[in-house]
Formats: sequence, structure tokens, C-alpha cells
Amino acid sequence: MLLTYQECLDKYGSDYQLKKEITGGTIFMKEKGIYSTKRNVSEIDVILRKYPKTVCTGKSAFYYHSLTDVIPDHYYLATRRTDTRIKDSRIIQSFLKDEIFDAGITEIQYNNSNIRIYDKERMLIELMRFKTKISMDYYKEIINNYRKISFELDFGIVEDYAAMFKNGAKLMNMIQLEVL
Repeated sequence: MLLTYQECLDKYGSDYQLKKEITGGTIFMKEKGIYSTKRNVSEIDVILRKYPKTVCTGKSAFYYHSLTDVIPDHYYLATRRTDTRIKDSRIIQSFLKDEIFDAGITEIQYNNSNIRIYDKERMLIELMRFKTKISMDYYKEIINNYRKISFELDFGIVEDYAAMFKNGAKLMNMIQLEVL
């Protein structure tokens, strides 16, 4: 179980008691401000606990949704435009308008980690939006996997997501040509 520094203070009473627990091996410091009751914790758990308002997007979301087998070099996280910049070399942050940030947020289980992520329908829209910014091989792999699962997707929701963008009709046309 991951705890913040404040949660540790609430649980153990003081910084001195927290340091005693760390020395005793009952709690482990994973990063500054993040502590764990287990010795080994996945890095994605630590990052999502450290930045709880973020949502996995981009290459990270495609990987966690099993739409590609390419392991991303960084964690791709989306935040609201008004959120502070994340200064962490492991993270690539994208800032989204409030109107589009909340659409499609879901939580999935991946290797015993609960990951806050955009759903597959929203990621299909994101794939079309940023088609020119990713390599053709990577794009083809993801599109082929979307074709395999097209019967699972709710295209009514895809249309709703596309309507949030000014080029929504173009995005839907691209999806119909590429996926259906």
C-alpha cells in the first residue's frame, strides 16, 4: 500500500516515528513524499500516487490497453491546462482543456496496478488527432489491433468524443476509413 508523507504522519504521529518505522523495515521510502508498506512496488503505482490528478494517455495508454507491444520510454500523462508542470524526466506531460480532459477517463487493472487511463474509444480519437506525429509502423500496429477489436468498441461514444473537437467530422471520417 502506498502512502503520502501526510498519510504517514497521520498514521505514525510524527516524523521521528516515521523514521523509526523506516529504520525498522516496516515501511519503505520509494520517492520523496511517497512511502510503501511493501518493499517492491511498480513504478507506475508510485507515479500515479505521486500525481493523482493525471490520466495515462498516448503511448502509455496504447500499451496498457494492449494495442501495441512497444513499451514506452516515458510515462505519457495528461493534465488540465491549469495544473502545474511536472518536473520528472520519466514523464511526458500534455495539457488539455477542461472541456476535453474528463471525457473517457476510466480505471483499468494492469499487473495488479489500478491505472487511471483514457478508454479505448477516446484513445482511438487521440490516435487520429496525432496520426502525423507518430511513426507509420507504430500507427499501423495500433490500427490493426483496433480493427481486431472493432466489435468491442462503442462507436456512439466515439462519435460523442469526436464531436468535442472542431475537426470531429474529419476524425470520424478517418476512423470509418481506417478501422471499419
